[in-house]
Amino acid sequence: MPRFHCPLPLAIGDVLVLPDNVAHHIQVIRLQAGSMVTLFNGDGNEYVATLTLLEKKRVTVEVKTCTARSVELPYAITLAQALPEASKMDWIIEKAVELGAAGIQPLSAQRCVVRLSAERAEKRQLHWQGIIVSASEQSGRNRLAHLAPVTDFSRWIAQQDIHKRILLSPRADQSLADWARHQPPQAVTLLIGPEGGLSDDEENLAIAHGAIALSMGPRVLRTETAGLAALAMLTGAWGDST
Repeated sequence: MPRFHCPLPLAIGDVLVLPDNVAHHIQVIRLQAGSMVTLFNGDGNEYVATLTLLEKKRVTVEVKTCTARSVELPYAITLAQALPEASKMDWIIEKAVELGAAGIQPLSAQRCVVRLSAERAEKRQLHWQGIIVSASEQSGRNRLAHLAPVTDFSRWIAQQDIHKRILLSPRADQSLADWARHQPPQAVTLLIGPEGGLSDDEENLAIAHGAIALSMGPRVLRTETAGLAALAMLTGAWGDST
């Protein structure tokens, strides 16, 4: 059954007009009146609805059932990712959402090749939000990962954080896998540098603000690999269900 994010209040018996982007998608995949679709709005529930009217630019549905269904990790993992080149960030966000990340924090670090003006950052933010929605639709998640605005690394690392921040660094003495084996499941933030890695000053600043330096093993991973591998490693060690 096709799944769509519908950012509207939903309740059994409601008859509502779907947002334009959802209506367009339904037209593209050629669903017909009477077809059943699954909707979610981020409240943690899934709603099964029947298509009642399909016009060129207008689609209405009637909500039939509501089911509480959660596939979220029982602990929140935030991916703090320094901006990589080109479309790598799109791929990182998509896969991080599929793997269960609760939040994405884009960072501007010293060695980032990509530099976004305020206008470009706003456009990328909208684009990345769309990727989160699509990945959530595909992976069966009923809650959207939180997307924070692009933030300068130094400003972000100086902020207080109630969660442990893990700095993934090839220079760290302890591995993430070993650390996770001796820790209970908990909310954490994974800090990933850009292609050239975080500078020594940035790593030292992170550690000074309480970040735990851990490695991913003897091999140096690309920026688009490191965070996703760490996500998978933690869920493998801690489990992915309550």
